[in-house]
Amino acid sequence: MKKIILGDVEVFRVVEWRGAFATTDALFPSVPGELWRRHESWLAPDFLDAETGAWQANVQTWVLRSAGRTILVDTGLGNDKNREVEVFNKRDGDFLDRLAAAGVRPEDVDLVVNTHLHNDHVGWNTRLVDGEWVPTFPNARYLISRTDFDFWNPANGHVPRSPFQSAADTGVTFNDSVLPVHQAGQAVLWEGDSHRIDEDLVLELAPGHTPGSTVLWLESGTDRAAFVGDLVHTPLQMIEPDHDTCLSEDQTQATQSRRRILERAAATNSLVVPAHLGGAGAAEVVRSNGAASIKRWAPFSAA
Repeated sequence: MKKIILGDVEVFRVVEWRGAFATTDALFPSVPGELWRRHESWLAPDFLDAETGAWQANVQTWVLRSAGRTILVDTGLGNDKNREVEVFNKRDGDFLDRLAAAGVRPEDVDLVVNTHLHNDHVGWNTRLVDGEWVPTFPNARYLISRTDFDFWNPANGHVPRSPFQSAADTGVTFNDSVLPVHQAGQAVLWEGDSHRIDEDLVLELAPGHTPGSTVLWLESGTDRAAFVGDLVHTPLQMIEPDHDTCLSEDQTQATQSRRRILERAAATNSLVVPAHLGGAGAAEVVRSNGAASIKRWAPFSAA
């Protein structure tokens, strides 16, 4: 399996699902069709279906080996789970086999980072055993922003703004994929603006998509990377950061966070690693005369 080395940290990608989720006009209502057409030559086919206008996406987990520990960044969809989006509902996928191909058994995982608590980022937090949801990774601590934990707790009655997810759906997600790890004593509900994992990795709050959305910054030797979760859904947002998706709880705040993170990434030559990019999966961004462009792609293969 393809891996890259960033300083002292190894990074693998494990893809659980890829395909068309929805059309770009539905997901990115502020992006004019002309802008998609202008950039179609490099967005298609990995990030855009030029014929149907569908957003092409991966659901994937980033595996990091850092300071002697195995760390998962987001855990995808999971199996056997009731979800309103049909392609995510009652899945019976081979994610754990794919994880094993990267040399990782469930018991090998030391840390799980949930960048936020949408259902396509927490699904493999748990698995169904004898009718009960139990932590998939029995020896891991699960790092979750307390802000997101409290926000999505169905006891607090929040109704999501996303047209693709109802309060019932987010409540089910919390109860089958988040609450069990907390009840098992494996959740670390971190607070404040940042949380350091080790000398090379630190979590930083980047609210907007959800109130507790976070970015994982990697700084090791001369290498830099930012695992940005859902701050970026398409590489078009790397060069046009003022456009957000309809999936965010606060689009204005999400845009502010995206601009801040991308500006820092450009200034520090950091690899930007979104949650859902297919193709190369990540890219470096450069800014010149107030405009942004993609400097280079990561060396991950599209397959």
